Amino acid sequence: QLQASGGGLVQAGGSLRLSCAASGRTFSRYMMGWFRQAPGKQRELVAAITSGGSTHYADSVKGRFTISRDNAKNTVYLQMNSLKPEDTALYYCAATLNYSLIPRHYHYWGQGTEVTVSS
Repeated sequence: QLQASGGGLVQAGGSLRLSCAASGRTFSRYMMGWFRQAPGKQRELVAAITSGGSTHYADSVKGRFTISRDNAKNTVYLQMNSLKPEDTALYYCAATLNYSLIPRHYHYWGQGTEVTVSS
């Protein structure tokens, strides 16, 4: 089970940190991803981190967002800086046992947390 939190309303240029807490004792084995879905658009990968700590970012967020994980706390984070109005979306965390950047390959999903960036 995944529980995402940390969303909110922020002005352009501001920052937010999303957290995703996982239950269970095998969190460290999973690749974790943050995805987002804006109204009328497809769900897209924002950032992902493997069990070994390797990271991947969408081009649109490189240099602004940072994904990290704390296996001792069963938690993955998404630090979002220099937010833009186009970052407005519902953000989901997800987990997969196999390396993938494709949403349908992720087995477990959190409930989503809303991020709204005002101009």
